[in-house]
Amino acid sequence: MNIEKNKRVTQTHGILAVTVLYTCLLSVPAKIAHAETPTDKELQELEQQIEQQEKEQTEAKKRRAEGEAQRKAEEEARRKAEEEAKRNAEEERLRAEEEAKRIAEEEARKKAEAYIPGKVFRDKLKDGSSGPEMVVIPAGSFQMGDLTGVGDKDEQPVHLVQIVRHFAIGKYEVTVEDYSKFINATSRTLPAYPPGWDRYLLRRGLPITGVSWHDAVAYVDWLSEQTGKRYRLPSEAEWEYAARAGSTTTYAWGNEIGHNLANCNGCGSQWDNQLPAPVGSFAPNNWGVHDMHGNVTEWTQDCWHDNYNTAPSDGSVWAGGDCTLHVNRGASFSHIPMHLRSSGRGLVATPTTATKPLGLRVVQNVK
Repeated sequence: MNIEKNKRVTQTHGILAVTVLYTCLLSVPAKIAHAETPTDKELQELEQQIEQQEKEQTEAKKRRAEGEAQRKAEEEARRKAEEEAKRNAEEERLRAEEEAKRIAEEEARKKAEAYIPGKVFRDKLKDGSSGPEMVVIPAGSFQMGDLTGVGDKDEQPVHLVQIVRHFAIGKYEVTVEDYSKFINATSRTLPAYPPGWDRYLLRRGLPITGVSWHDAVAYVDWLSEQTGKRYRLPSEAEWEYAARAGSTTTYAWGNEIGHNLANCNGCGSQWDNQLPAPVGSFAPNNWGVHDMHGNVTEWTQDCWHDNYNTAPSDGSVWAGGDCTLHVNRGASFSHIPMHLRSSGRGLVATPTTATKPLGLRVVQNVK
C-alpha cells in the first residue's frame, strides 16, 4: 500500500516538476511550490487540473483541426466552384461561338442562295408588300454591238464588255401594280393616257407605260429607300447583256423575228401594234428574263453617245455624252422588228418624254 502510494507520489512529483516548468508556476498551494509532500486531496485536485488542461488542449487541438478541415473544405469547395464557373463560362463561350458561326454560315448560305444566277426574289417594301420580281444575272463577258452586220452605225464598234459582278434585273417590265405603290406613296399622278387606254393599261399584270426618264429615276430612288437595297436603271451594257442572255444572234432566240415570240408591229402576236401584252406573255430568254424584245421600250441610265468609241468595258454607265437625250432599249408593241434587236439603240428621247410605249425595267446591285 505504501509502495503504491510512494509510486503515486513520485509520479505526481514528476508531473509537478513538468507542470511548474512549462506553466510558469501556475497557481498551486504554497506548500507544493516548496516541494512539500501533497495530500491525497491535493493530488486529486492536481490530477483533475491536469486532466482538465489536457482535455482543453485536446478540445482546442480538435477545434483547430476541425477549423483547418473546414477551411480546407471551404477552400476546396471554392476552388471547385471557381473551376466549375470557369468551365461553364468556357462552355458557354464555345456554345456562343458555335451559335454565332452557325448563324453566320446560315446567313451566308441564304445570301449565296439568294443571289446565285437564275435565282428569283422579291424584296419587301416598308408596308410589307413586295417589290418587283427580280432575277440574278451571272457575271461574265460579251461582245456588245452589231454582231450580225444588219444594225446601225451607232452600234459600232463592236467591243468586249466584262461584267465583273452578278446583278439582278427585273424578271418583267415594271408593272402597273408595282408602279402604283410608288404613285400612292409619293402623291404623284399616274401617266396621262389617251381616252380609252386607261381602262386597259391600268389593269393588273400589264407593264406601266407613259413614264418619263425622270419618273423612272424617281421610282428606282423610292424603291431603294423602301427596301434598303440599291435599285437603279440599267446601263446600256447591262441591258444588252441581259437581253442577249449568252446569245450572239439578232434576237435572244435567233436571227429571225419568228412568229408570236414577242409583241411588236410584225411579231405575229394578238397585241401587235395595238397594246402592251401582260408581262410574261412570251417565253423568257435563257436567263429567265421576259419581254426584253418588244412590248414596251425600257429606259436606261445612259446619256446618248452616237457610237461606241471610248465606251466603258466594264458594263458601267457611260459618263458624259448628250444628256438632253437618254437611250431606251428593246422597242415596243408599235415598233418594227428591226428595232427589237438585242443591239438596237436608235430609240432615244428627252428625259421628260412620256409617250405611250415608254416603260422601264429595274436592276439591283447584288454581292
